[in-house]
Amino acid sequence: MTKTTHGFASALILLMATMAIAQEQAPKEREPGHYGQSKFKQLYEEFATPNTYRTAAGAPGADYYQQQANYVINVELDDKNQKIYGEETITYINNSPDQLEYLWLQLDQNIRTKDSKALLKNDTQLADNYKVEDFTKKYLTEPFDGGFVIESVTDAAGKPLSHTVNFTMMRIDLPQPLKSKEQFVFSIKWNYNIPDHTVDRARSGYEYFPKDGNRAYVIAQFFPRMAVYNDVEGWQNHQFWGNGEFALTFGNYDVNITVPADHVLDATGVLQNRKDVFSKDMMARYEKAIKSYDKPVVIVTEAEAEAAEKGFSDKKKTWKFRAENVRDYAFATSRKFIWDMQAVKVGSKDVMAVSLYPKEGNPLWEEYSTKAVAHTLRSYSGHTFDYPYPKAISVHAKNQGMEYPMICWNYGRPNEDGTYSDRVKYGMLSVIIHEVGHNFFPMIVNSDERQWGWMDEGLDTFMQYMAEQEFGEIYPEAIAPNSKYPSRRGDPAAIVPYMAGDQSTISPIMENPENVYQLGPNAYSKPATALNILRETVMGRELFDHAFKTYSRRWMFKHPTPEDFFRTMEDASAVDLDWYWRGWFYTTDYVDIGVKGIKKYYVSNQPKKQMREYMAARNLNETDLNPVVYLAEEGSEDADPNLKGKTAQENSQTLKEFLMDNLSESERAKVKSPKYFYEITYDKPGGLPMPLIVEYTYADGSTQNITYPAEIWRKNDKEVRVVIASANELTGVIVDPKAETADIDTTNNSWPKKETPSEFDRLKESIKGK
Repeated sequence: MTKTTHGFASALILLMATMAIAQEQAPKEREPGHYGQSKFKQLYEEFATPNTYRTAAGAPGADYYQQQANYVINVELDDKNQKIYGEETITYINNSPDQLEYLWLQLDQNIRTKDSKALLKNDTQLADNYKVEDFTKKYLTEPFDGGFVIESVTDAAGKPLSHTVNFTMMRIDLPQPLKSKEQFVFSIKWNYNIPDHTVDRARSGYEYFPKDGNRAYVIAQFFPRMAVYNDVEGWQNHQFWGNGEFALTFGNYDVNITVPADHVLDATGVLQNRKDVFSKDMMARYEKAIKSYDKPVVIVTEAEAEAAEKGFSDKKKTWKFRAENVRDYAFATSRKFIWDMQAVKVGSKDVMAVSLYPKEGNPLWEEYSTKAVAHTLRSYSGHTFDYPYPKAISVHAKNQGMEYPMICWNYGRPNEDGTYSDRVKYGMLSVIIHEVGHNFFPMIVNSDERQWGWMDEGLDTFMQYMAEQEFGEIYPEAIAPNSKYPSRRGDPAAIVPYMAGDQSTISPIMENPENVYQLGPNAYSKPATALNILRETVMGRELFDHAFKTYSRRWMFKHPTPEDFFRTMEDASAVDLDWYWRGWFYTTDYVDIGVKGIKKYYVSNQPKKQMREYMAARNLNETDLNPVVYLAEEGSEDADPNLKGKTAQENSQTLKEFLMDNLSESERAKVKSPKYFYEITYDKPGGLPMPLIVEYTYADGSTQNITYPAEIWRKNDKEVRVVIASANELTGVIVDPKAETADIDTTNNSWPKKETPSEFDRLKESIKGK
């Protein structure tokens, strides 16, 4: 046997001896979290079975279909009585393979009827004290009556159709079943009272300005809308209780909106009669705006808006719009609005970034709103697909943050003297980025908000985080010197208080929005953080970005499910993420990984006690075994008394001499000579498996960063051990040194353990400093 093969045999003999010892020990009882209950188990039981509609790769299948609903809407806003009157004709196209006996429409305004069930859905308790206005509103005031009044439902010939209203849903019974590939045309006439959206945070309505007697309207959910029919739910006719937002069908809209003649109005879609509703000055400014790429052009000035506030015209004006391939429709109108816009180059297209705001929004809005819209379009397009619509509008509305195709309402109001804090500025920028970003999720990647709130809010908040950080880099003058944009959601450290909180009030992300205790952290913060960690720590930016863009493009103008997202992210990256989806999305587990203990070893000429007993039982001595390297724990009963007190250099020499005697010349040239051996045990009190990110510090001041993959926990969910062989003495260990994993308890993350001062110690220090 040559020395080369002898070296290989040495290692083999050691391995075999170790195995033999293990086999003679009593079998251990299986612990929870091992095979059969592994957190790395595939999600076959949780996921829907792939089929011809939706593939195992997460893409639309060969038989994927979706319905279409085209609308012609005529609506009038009565400013004096705060009322909407409307008529619509809907052409519903059945692209499904099924025969439909009835149609379902959404009547979301019915959540605001005087006797709405939504008022009774939550547990209520008496408080010890109330503000007078709160007590009056809660117990001494009649509820607002804002539900739809359905005046008629008729077919194309004008004949009444049988229909039934059930809270926020209306069923239309068809005269005969609607066959596959056929269409049905029908009309609805309705009206409703417009709510004051500053009361109870209504998603749409008006704000009243007592100083000038005007109202600014942001109008949505103002017409009966088709519910979704698809391969997953059949009819998605889950009632609108307030938190679970909308599931909607794509279609084309022709909308005519009649308002007072002195109003300024913008809406989803392209304005068809601009010359009829614009003044000559407005037209000239508009022509300039569509060629202005570096700054907004003001279409209606503040002085013009202030003059219009005093008019209260009795005349009317109709604004005509057409929108193609949108899932919803909304508009904003007021005589108070200042209006500015600029062009943004997105791919090969020009898109208009637009802002509408009353003078109460300045100077903040004229400075930042359109800039934030333009930035959002560029940022989101870079991470997903080129924004396909012709414009994106940001409308100033008190305490609002709501999104619709091409238009959204956003808060952020300065003080009356025009001053504003950084908090107000950042809040405004963030809400504009978020709500404009909703054009991508769910207006284009059209997930079911009613069932899965996180699929739009979580993905959008994740995209918002990236756009905010990019905004801070592009516009450093807009943020504090030498700092990052202060994102509220997305950073792993920010989610720790929620994940460390009372488990009885925390729900999994994969829960209906109506059933969670804390909707903000559940549907916005936690999924955004999970995706940020996935991008930065688990997958890496290159793999994540390709997979995320693949999902976004696969499901443009379609209806994805959570499984479609999960499957695509894996399919496009070759990264098994079932453990990640299971932990972060299907459970309320948290991250907590720490350093449990460290053992220091040195090279020994003597076998360990267990090995000696093994050899004695078989009448073996060392000459019966191939050469073996023995490591003894410092201070243990296996310590070799002959080596006690030897330096690390001397112990390293013992190892080197052994190796030189048992290796070939070519093998010797590759040998390193470590002086220190450490066995480090990491434990995981938290339920979430995560990559084990460690920074090792050595006596010479050097550091070493190692990221062990999450799979290190796959066979033992409680603790794992790793070995470090080093030429330098280990002086420190830190788990998750950059706070990348949302670890809820960092007191166990260091060795030597960092002492946390007690409350008494902190009090003493504070007294000393006075």
